[in-house]
Amino acid sequence: MGLEDAAKEVDVAITRDDPRGLAYENVFAGVPSFLRRKLTKSLEGVDIVITGVPFDQSVTHRPGARFGPRALREASTLMAGDPPYGWGFSPLEDFAVVDAGDMAFDYAKVAEVPGLIHAHAARIIGAAGACLTLGGDHSITLPLLRAHAEKHGPMALLQFDAHSDTWADDDPARVDHGTIVYKAVKEGLIVPERSVQVGIRVENEPTLDILRIDARTVHAEGPLRVAEMVRERLGSTPTYLTFDIDAFDPSCAPGTGTPVWEGLTSAQVPPLLRALAGINVVGMDVVEVSPPFDHANMTAIMGAHVVYELISLWCWTRR
Repeated sequence: MGLEDAAKEVDVAITRDDPRGLAYENVFAGVPSFLRRKLTKSLEGVDIVITGVPFDQSVTHRPGARFGPRALREASTLMAGDPPYGWGFSPLEDFAVVDAGDMAFDYAKVAEVPGLIHAHAARIIGAAGACLTLGGDHSITLPLLRAHAEKHGPMALLQFDAHSDTWADDDPARVDHGTIVYKAVKEGLIVPERSVQVGIRVENEPTLDILRIDARTVHAEGPLRVAEMVRERLGSTPTYLTFDIDAFDPSCAPGTGTPVWEGLTSAQVPPLLRALAGINVVGMDVVEVSPPFDHANMTAIMGAHVVYELISLWCWTRR
């Protein structure tokens, strides 16, 4: 669809036949699927499926991330008519990217949610090229890792976060957004010697043999040098990329449950992600966007940009 057709098209998320292509609807109107992608449960021939998991009942501080998927979709409409800056190609025109909506669950049956997420993701990655999940709090990443490990085997983990999420937790019944990496290591879902965490700035030992590149190192070394360090660590290992929005400094992304100062900036993250082009990313999520604590949609906009970068990162190696 071109600009000349924009006045004729409404709600392309539900009227478009071809999942490929940019969208030029008014950004303030219409059905806000992510990047105006086709809303569909039919995944045949699809490259990337975007889905939401609006769950936030495992947080240690402020709830609200259940509203994250909706806010990310709304913020993304601003970018639906343009290729992503700096990548040199247009993933939305070259690849079939759809929005499959949110996972359904009973909010009052918290213990059931991880299993539902696992099954939900397994169905998607069994039918499509990749699953990109919008959170929700960070607890959703553990069942997502379980589903991806069933397909790809133990993976490298690339985690952008203020927190390491390696607090010890040997109770399988607990659902906690601060223990997911500890459990992922203990379950053999990830390969610690190939994994890396970027942006950490909260004390928590041990590292479980995962490389930590704290926020001060990013500030001192710069995003391109950090990207080199990450690439060296990951190698060609199938990689799951999880991006907690609190990796950003609160001045860039205030709308999150556990904000920590001295974080990454909007000038550091984009070049870092683009310099990772070519890594073997097989699954992705963006979590912890909490609209009740946002200001002027800053955090949702940041998160939507990150999601578009992750789409581009996955597509770049498959052009």
